[in-house]
Amino acid sequence: MVTPAAKREAVAHLKGAHEMSERRACKAIACDRMTMRYRSRRPDDRVLRERLRALARERRRFGYRRLLILLRREGFGVNHKRLFRIYREERLMVRKRGGRKRALRMRAPMPVPLVPNGRWSLDFVSDQFICGRRFRILAVFDDCGSAWRPSPTRRFRAQGLPASSIF
Repeated sequence: MVTPAAKREAVAHLKGAHEMSERRACKAIACDRMTMRYRSRRPDDRVLRERLRALARERRRFGYRRLLILLRREGFGVNHKRLFRIYREERLMVRKRGGRKRALRMRAPMPVPLVPNGRWSLDFVSDQFICGRRFRILAVFDDCGSAWRPSPTRRFRAQGLPASSIF
Protein backbone atom coordinates (compact mmCIF):
# COMPACT_ATOMS: atom_id res chain seq x y z
CA MET A 1 0.00 0.00 0.00
CA VAL A 2 1.98 2.93 -1.25
CA THR A 3 -0.55 5.34 -2.69
CA PRO A 4 -2.86 7.37 -0.47
CA ALA A 5 -5.86 5.99 -2.37
CA ALA A 6 -4.82 2.43 -1.45
CA LYS A 7 -4.40 3.48 2.18
CA ARG A 8 -7.88 5.02 2.18
CA GLU A 9 -9.34 1.77 0.82
CA ALA A 10 -7.51 -0.28 3.48
CA VAL A 11 -8.79 1.96 6.28
CA ALA A 12 -12.32 1.79 4.88
CA HIS A 13 -12.06 -2.02 4.76
CA LEU A 14 -10.84 -2.22 8.38
CA LYS A 15 -13.61 0.11 9.49
CA GLY A 16 -16.33 -1.84 7.68
CA ALA A 17 -15.23 -5.46 8.07
CA HIS A 18 -13.63 -5.33 11.52
CA GLU A 19 -15.67 -2.47 13.00
CA MET A 20 -12.59 -0.45 13.95
CA SER A 21 -12.51 3.25 14.51
CA GLU A 22 -10.73 5.44 11.98
CA ARG A 23 -8.00 6.27 14.49
CA ARG A 24 -7.28 2.60 15.28
CA ALA A 25 -7.42 1.54 11.59
CA CYS A 26 -4.94 4.27 10.64
CA LYS A 27 -2.62 3.20 13.44
CA ALA A 28 -2.84 -0.46 12.37
CA ILE A 29 -1.59 0.24 8.83
CA ALA A 30 0.75 3.11 9.80
CA CYS A 31 -1.26 5.71 7.93
CA ASP A 32 -1.60 9.37 8.88
CA ARG A 33 -5.16 10.37 9.67
CA MET A 34 -4.85 13.45 7.46
CA THR A 35 -4.60 11.07 4.50
CA MET A 36 -8.15 9.97 5.24
CA ARG A 37 -9.52 13.48 5.53
CA TYR A 38 -7.77 14.95 2.48
CA ARG A 39 -10.06 16.13 -0.32
CA SER A 40 -8.57 17.07 -3.65
CA ARG A 41 -9.14 20.60 -4.94
CA ARG A 42 -8.05 19.65 -8.45
CA PRO A 43 -10.56 20.82 -11.09
CA ASP A 44 -12.36 18.27 -13.24
CA ASP A 45 -10.38 17.71 -16.44
CA ARG A 46 -12.71 15.31 -18.26
CA VAL A 47 -13.06 17.61 -21.29
CA LEU A 48 -9.30 18.09 -21.50
CA ARG A 49 -8.71 14.32 -21.29
CA GLU A 50 -11.20 13.61 -24.07
CA ARG A 51 -9.70 16.23 -26.35
CA LEU A 52 -6.17 15.01 -25.59
CA ARG A 53 -7.16 11.43 -26.47
CA ALA A 54 -8.82 12.61 -29.68
CA LEU A 55 -5.75 14.62 -30.73
CA ALA A 56 -3.45 11.72 -29.89
CA ARG A 57 -5.54 9.42 -32.09
CA GLU A 58 -5.41 11.92 -34.97
CA ARG A 59 -1.71 12.70 -34.61
CA ARG A 60 -0.02 9.46 -33.58
CA ARG A 61 3.52 10.80 -34.08
CA PHE A 62 2.98 13.82 -31.79
CA GLY A 63 4.25 13.70 -28.22
CA TYR A 64 2.79 15.57 -25.27
CA ARG A 65 4.77 18.75 -26.01
CA ARG A 66 3.36 19.10 -29.52
CA LEU A 67 -0.13 18.20 -28.29
CA LEU A 68 0.24 20.95 -25.65
CA ILE A 69 0.74 23.50 -28.43
CA LEU A 70 -2.36 22.26 -30.25
CA LEU A 71 -4.46 22.35 -27.07
CA ARG A 72 -3.32 25.88 -26.26
CA ARG A 73 -4.34 26.97 -29.77
CA GLU A 74 -7.80 25.56 -29.07
CA GLY A 75 -8.05 27.65 -25.89
CA PHE A 76 -7.23 25.14 -23.15
CA GLY A 77 -5.27 26.85 -20.38
CA VAL A 78 -2.99 24.02 -19.27
CA ASN A 79 0.68 23.91 -18.32
CA HIS A 80 3.13 21.25 -19.46
CA LYS A 81 3.38 19.50 -16.07
CA ARG A 82 -0.35 18.96 -15.75
CA LEU A 83 -0.64 17.84 -19.36
CA PHE A 84 2.25 15.39 -18.94
CA ARG A 85 0.56 13.90 -15.85
CA ILE A 86 -2.71 13.43 -17.76
CA TYR A 87 -0.79 12.11 -20.79
CA ARG A 88 0.83 9.40 -18.62
CA GLU A 89 -2.41 8.58 -16.79
CA GLU A 90 -4.15 8.04 -20.13
CA ARG A 91 -1.19 5.84 -21.17
CA LEU A 92 -0.64 7.79 -24.33
CA MET A 93 2.78 7.57 -25.87
CA VAL A 94 4.44 7.99 -29.21
CA ARG A 95 5.02 4.64 -30.81
CA LYS A 96 8.67 3.97 -31.41
CA ARG A 97 9.64 3.40 -34.98
CA GLY A 98 10.83 -0.02 -35.96
CA GLY A 99 14.51 -0.59 -35.51
CA ARG A 100 16.99 -2.20 -37.80
CA LYS A 101 15.70 -5.33 -39.48
CA ARG A 102 17.72 -8.33 -38.43
CA ALA A 103 17.82 -11.81 -39.86
CA LEU A 104 15.22 -14.00 -38.20
CA ARG A 105 17.16 -17.20 -38.54
CA MET A 106 20.56 -18.46 -39.56
CA ARG A 107 21.31 -17.70 -43.18
CA ALA A 108 22.16 -20.54 -45.48
CA PRO A 109 25.68 -20.32 -46.90
CA MET A 110 25.94 -19.32 -50.55
CA PRO A 111 26.48 -22.29 -52.84
CA VAL A 112 29.89 -22.44 -54.47
CA PRO A 113 29.56 -21.86 -58.23
CA LEU A 114 30.73 -24.82 -60.27
CA VAL A 115 30.89 -23.18 -63.70
CA PRO A 116 32.82 -20.07 -64.79
CA ASN A 117 30.75 -16.87 -65.03
CA GLY A 118 28.26 -18.34 -62.55
CA ARG A 119 28.79 -15.59 -59.97
CA TRP A 120 31.01 -12.51 -59.90
CA SER A 121 32.19 -10.46 -56.94
CA LEU A 122 33.14 -6.78 -56.94
CA ASP A 123 35.37 -5.00 -54.48
CA PHE A 124 37.10 -1.64 -54.30
CA VAL A 125 40.71 -1.92 -53.23
CA SER A 126 42.74 1.12 -52.31
CA ASP A 127 46.39 1.48 -51.46
CA GLN A 128 49.23 3.97 -51.52
CA PHE A 129 52.52 4.05 -53.36
CA ILE A 130 55.81 4.68 -51.56
CA CYS A 131 55.78 8.24 -52.90
CA GLY A 132 52.43 8.82 -51.12
CA ARG A 133 50.16 8.82 -54.16
CA ARG A 134 46.92 6.91 -53.55
CA PHE A 135 45.18 4.66 -56.05
CA ARG A 136 41.94 2.69 -56.12
CA ILE A 137 41.14 -0.40 -58.13
CA LEU A 138 37.80 -2.01 -58.85
CA ALA A 139 38.59 -5.69 -58.46
CA VAL A 140 36.24 -8.01 -60.32
CA PHE A 141 36.49 -11.72 -59.54
CA ASP A 142 34.79 -14.78 -60.89
CA ASP A 143 33.90 -16.81 -57.82
CA CYS A 144 34.58 -20.02 -59.68
CA GLY A 145 38.19 -18.88 -59.77
CA SER A 146 39.16 -19.40 -63.37
CA ALA A 147 37.95 -16.38 -65.34
CA TRP A 148 40.34 -13.60 -64.26
CA ARG A 149 43.77 -13.73 -62.72
CA PRO A 150 46.29 -10.92 -62.62
CA SER A 151 49.13 -11.59 -64.99
CA PRO A 152 52.53 -10.66 -63.51
CA THR A 153 54.12 -10.68 -66.97
CA ARG A 154 52.11 -7.74 -68.27
CA ARG A 155 53.43 -4.30 -67.46
CA PHE A 156 51.13 -1.72 -65.94
CA ARG A 157 52.17 1.91 -66.00
CA ALA A 158 51.82 2.84 -62.34
CA GLN A 159 54.70 5.13 -61.68
CA GLY A 160 56.85 3.02 -64.00
CA LEU A 161 56.71 -0.11 -61.83
CA PRO A 162 56.33 -3.60 -63.35
CA ALA A 163 53.15 -5.55 -62.64
CA SER A 164 55.03 -8.17 -60.63
CA SER A 165 56.02 -5.54 -58.09
CA ILE A 166 52.43 -4.33 -57.76
CA PHE A 167 50.78 -7.74 -57.30
